[in-house]
Amino acid sequence: MIRVVIVDDQAIVRTGLARIFGAEDGFDVVAECADGAQAVATVTRLRPDLVLMDVRMPRLDGIEATRQLCAAPEPPPVLALTTFDEDEVLWGVIEAGAQGFVLKDSTAEDLLAAARVVAAGGAWFDPAVAPRMMRAYRGAVASRRREAARLDLLTAREHDVLRLLARGQVNAEIAQALRVSPGTVKSHIGAIFEKLGVRDRAAAIVFAFDHGIVRPGQD
Repeated sequence: MIRVVIVDDQAIVRTGLARIFGAEDGFDVVAECADGAQAVATVTRLRPDLVLMDVRMPRLDGIEATRQLCAAPEPPPVLALTTFDEDEVLWGVIEAGAQGFVLKDSTAEDLLAAARVVAAGGAWFDPAVAPRMMRAYRGAVASRRREAARLDLLTAREHDVLRLLARGQVNAEIAQALRVSPGTVKSHIGAIFEKLGVRDRAAAIVFAFDHGIVRPGQD
């Protein structure tokens, strides 16, 4: 039996979901919660196999409740359930740690299938939002790859200059560290801006941190 906690602020919705997730389909609804705060306390105490989490709720919404649950040791799988398919909601619950996302107008069969997959450690995204999510993901990955490829255009010396620049050193300090003239450093920085497609030192520094050239707290 898959032990489930149902979280939704509407009692009638919780009742309907409890009827869908019945013993005949291999589920045991061990608790129902009316908001995220109650869900966090209940799930921590009962340690279910699956949390069916509404997104829009008072006090503590489903996104923040999911984030708190997934930050704990041995977090339970969370399947987000909502009437909204906006990107803000979709990415919010995914970034919080949910392993699946289902719209409330899904069929009972789809809900059960999603619950089984997520409870088993898999991922499930509602067919209505999956194509949009994949397009956004592919766009983000392609963009990051294009940006990362720009680093390959830099020479070894330009990498050195970028690293020192990102650590906050001015041209004279970079020149002294690399034992070159300030004019040479200025030329390298100009080449870095052009190759990375950035306009100024601030943008170059952000690029360096975003792509691991330097890291916060690194000497």
